[in-house]
Amino acid sequence: MSVIGIDTSNYTTSIAWFDGETGQNCSQLLPVRPGELGLRQSDAVFAHIKSLPELSGRLFSHIRADDIAAVGVSTRPRAVEGSYMPCFLVGRSHAKLLADALRVPLVEVSHQQGHVAAALWSAGRLEVMDGPHLAWHLSGGTTELLLVEPEGKNVRCTRIGGTTDISAGQLIDRTGQLLGLPFPSGKPLDALSAQAQGRELFRVKCPDMAFSLSGAENKIQQFYGKCADPRETAAYALRCVCQAVLSATENAQRRYPGLPVVFSGGVASNTMLRQWMAPLEPIFCPGQYSTDNAMGVAVLAHRLREE
Repeated sequence: MSVIGIDTSNYTTSIAWFDGETGQNCSQLLPVRPGELGLRQSDAVFAHIKSLPELSGRLFSHIRADDIAAVGVSTRPRAVEGSYMPCFLVGRSHAKLLADALRVPLVEVSHQQGHVAAALWSAGRLEVMDGPHLAWHLSGGTTELLLVEPEGKNVRCTRIGGTTDISAGQLIDRTGQLLGLPFPSGKPLDALSAQAQGRELFRVKCPDMAFSLSGAENKIQQFYGKCADPRETAAYALRCVCQAVLSATENAQRRYPGLPVVFSGGVASNTMLRQWMAPLEPIFCPGQYSTDNAMGVAVLAHRLREE
């Protein structure tokens, strides 16, 4: 039997199918006007309402209704009290309607839990979910280092570190805006940085597992003002992120020795980050499952429907 997963984040509409082993994710970035750094929630809600029927039509064209055993959906950013974002209501309303029509269970999880599950499944390491591990959620709005522990067939994510102000994704997108790159700027900044020759770095302070990136933003602006080179500035910005994340991860591994580390979220698809983290032997997944997607929601729905 298979399940459907739906995720309507502030950046991407996605719907996925999963049968316990393999699956398919259909997704679409929300449209952002040139020069802007994201969407208002009202605009995101409207974009999801428009996108979901198109994506579901594409996915359901080859899936039998009588084979669907559950519908999963992300209903909030994190599984903590007070976590809320209106755009997730779009996914929940569509998922509830679909579950009622098919007379199957509705499984509700958080966007963050879905990210961790998608990363582990697509990396071929789903067994890691059955024990404690460390996980980074690195995205446009989130830079959190998590202690992840099994909670039945689901996972409980406890924040133990990360940024204290702007996220890694925000720093990357603001750097992209500075350089005139489209939003989101992760991929174009990645491509630009690969052409850089310099090694200059602003070292972000990370005495434990938390750090601030707002100072790095000021340094990036000053660096670009001096060199006026988009390639070197892109690499300089990414080195700031990589150094901070590496330091926090090393400190976490000393605090929680022996635990595997998984990277999730769109920033986790960055080439430089993967190179910097390689000595720590982390778990990285294919790029398409680092960014926002519904596959992790479907994976969790398949696990949780059995409880």
